[in-house]
Amino acid sequence: DNSGNVLPGTVVDTDICDPHYHDFYMVSHAGIKGTSSPVHYHVLVDENGFSPDCLQLLTYRFCYLYCRATRSISIPPPAYYAHLAAFRGRMLLDLEDKSSDGRSDVSLDSTGDLSLSDVHGAIKSTMFYV
Repeated sequence: DNSGNVLPGTVVDTDICDPHYHDFYMVSHAGIKGTSSPVHYHVLVDENGFSPDCLQLLTYRFCYLYCRATRSISIPPPAYYAHLAAFRGRMLLDLEDKSSDGRSDVSLDSTGDLSLSDVHGAIKSTMFYV
């Protein structure tokens, strides 16, 4: 492109990758400012039996599905959403740990899952962390 970066969708899966494992590098976003940096993907388990090309194309197309952007992002949204959820959860836990009465509103429910009583019932089942 005009900035000297490789085009979005560029994949390297030979030469510099491990010959014994399925891994690849991909640049899935355009470099608007500065240099585009590739993301290194490691395929741990492929239960669907995708070919390497199919898996790389699927990963690339996922990068266009992020709800906050109209362009492609560098990592697939499921990984991005997991990061946002963990960050928001940590913020909620930090707020509850610093409550003035010394009590914590964080508890485990009957299934052993963490329950946060601060989250309003109307949004508990939505992706409120986005």
